[in-house]
Amino acid sequence: MGGDLKAKFLEVYSVLKSELLNDSAFEFTDDSRQWVERMLDYNVPGGKLNRGLSVIDSYKLLKGQELDDDEIFLSSALGWCIEWLQAYFLVLDDIMDGSHTRRGQPCWFRVPKVGMIAVNDGILLRNHIPRILKNHFRQKPYYVDLLDLFNEVEFQTACGQMIDLITTLVGEKDLSKYSLPIHRRIVQYKTAYYSFYLPVACALLMAGEDLEKHTNVKDILIEMGTYFQVQDDYLDCFGAPEVIGKIGTDIEDFKCSWLVVKALELSNEEQKKFLYENYGKEDPASVAKVKELYNTLKLEDVFAEYESKSYEKLINFIEAHPSTSVQAVLKSFLGKIYKRQK
Repeated sequence: MGGDLKAKFLEVYSVLKSELLNDSAFEFTDDSRQWVERMLDYNVPGGKLNRGLSVIDSYKLLKGQELDDDEIFLSSALGWCIEWLQAYFLVLDDIMDGSHTRRGQPCWFRVPKVGMIAVNDGILLRNHIPRILKNHFRQKPYYVDLLDLFNEVEFQTACGQMIDLITTLVGEKDLSKYSLPIHRRIVQYKTAYYSFYLPVACALLMAGEDLEKHTNVKDILIEMGTYFQVQDDYLDCFGAPEVIGKIGTDIEDFKCSWLVVKALELSNEEQKKFLYENYGKEDPASVAKVKELYNTLKLEDVFAEYESKSYEKLINFIEAHPSTSVQAVLKSFLGKIYKRQK
């Protein structure tokens, strides 16, 4: 799974981009074509590309043999559809959150001359997905299932974003709304579906499988996505910024983080009052106080226990699956995220 595959994957991006910039449904002017190209290059290929690459990875494991060029191209195209979906969410999310940086550069809407045009750019990114699917999968027996899958996952993610936004309404900082079930729901819908289930579902469809028969695979992947997000919440506070590539701000941002939910669960009345007073404040002294409480409550140990229990539970689920190739896909996902540092 080396740089070779990543290079091939990036080549497919160039092909897809050039098809979109020459889409016959719209007469591009030079200006509009340049705008879209710059917008795509800025927002689509910049991340770690894990979601996209894992489609190829998963498909290969399901087939149990090397892929031919056509299969590499098609599984890459589906991988890029997921990266396009991710870019669409992030461009709009950053506007909603008023964020400043993303992947080490200014958020797209913060770029000079872009501003609120970014809203329409988000809509364009969303609309590129069915164009790509139509260009390359229209003749495939699973074409409708693909369209259906992307629509379904987009709906789930948007609903997850809604629960997140209304739970963390600014000006209504009410920690009593935060609990493990609400944290779980936000994570499940906002992250787990598109980051974990979607890449595997794409590979299963390509392999000629019926998704209806794989609800247990979906459940395992959603569980894995939840575990992944808890790790993320943990790293936001306890990770080394130079390793994770960003400075965590969950405490300042009043995020419904696993850590604060656990802290509320483990605190006595006095500690709870202390959390209510200091959580979600910009002031560095308040942030330091919250972190201090996290240490007093030994949240690092609580997380370590959660991590090993989750891992054990997931391994047991996976090994109970009848298909060894599906097991291989799930284990490959778990291997990538277990005990990660960033």
